[in-house]
Amino acid sequence: MLSRAIARLRSLLPNEGWTIGTIAVVAAGAIGLWLLTGLYFVSTHEQGVVLRFGKFEALTSPGPNYHLPWPIETVELPEVTTTHQINIGYQQVGEGDEAHNEDVAEESLMLTGDENIVDVNFTVYWVINNAADYLFNVEKPDDAIKAVAESAMREVVGQNQIGPILTEDRGPVENQVRELMQKTLASYRIGVTITGVKMQNVDTPDQVRDAYRDVQAARADQERMRNEAEAYANKIIPEARGQAAQIVQQAEAYRQKAIAEAGGEAKKFDSVLAEYRKAPDVTRKRMYIETMSQVYGGVNKVIVDESAAKNIIPYLPPQTLGKPPTESVTVTAPSAAASSAAAADNGGGNP
Repeated sequence: MLSRAIARLRSLLPNEGWTIGTIAVVAAGAIGLWLLTGLYFVSTHEQGVVLRFGKFEALTSPGPNYHLPWPIETVELPEVTTTHQINIGYQQVGEGDEAHNEDVAEESLMLTGDENIVDVNFTVYWVINNAADYLFNVEKPDDAIKAVAESAMREVVGQNQIGPILTEDRGPVENQVRELMQKTLASYRIGVTITGVKMQNVDTPDQVRDAYRDVQAARADQERMRNEAEAYANKIIPEARGQAAQIVQQAEAYRQKAIAEAGGEAKKFDSVLAEYRKAPDVTRKRMYIETMSQVYGGVNKVIVDESAAKNIIPYLPPQTLGKPPTESVTVTAPSAAASSAAAADNGGGNP
């Protein structure tokens, strides 16, 4: 192969063969081509990292730049403004319309603070803030970021209850994971900034999903019934207190009334006693008449002369037994004959 290469090169040279001038021209051309290999261009979303014999030398800004040709210097062009993302707990399978997410159980299954298992799929977004640190401080920085993200999520999920994680109130969990990741990666000096953590899908494992939903439904019913009981208690207790206050007020009013009536009766008795002491016979007769008026005021009666009372046979019609009196009839009989006639006209009522 070397002989053929030399023969081909000789065919391209003048007939006189290799001369000093020819060798100089070829060497100058080769050196020129070698020097031109040091030209490179850095785009706006990249940052140039120049390495001299494999050691970091300098950072270059976007635009045309130059470094000493290989093997003296080389250049790396990481994208520093592009937002990168890492999916944890799931992976995208297929392309186009057939693309779908497939769960990765060894990454997604996590234990919560109340000892429940959840299936967490989330995405981490990050950018490079120091290209040199990103390239040289950590071996396989993408794998390191993914490992830190999974560890941070497991730690935060283990500190929280399952309820907030499954509901829409996931913002605090995502912020805690982002802050914990940033703190850990900063200690590694990995040269990246975590811009966001998004929990894509959080649910219970397929094996226990139905049972968990039954438990959640039972808890919801329990909470509803507790709220109804508290509402009933909040309603019935004020009503009972109001009724108790009303009864106390009624009792106090009855007490005041009873005291007032007792005082009035006492004063009435004192006044009657004073009148009785002044005129005993008249007062005694008046009291007797008033008492009789109260006793006989509501019954059927016939009043006859005392001298005629012995000639009257008391008679009560059977149809009036057990019925209340409807009217009061008073007849004044000056004589026995008139009294008998009055009794006959009244149907033989009670004397």
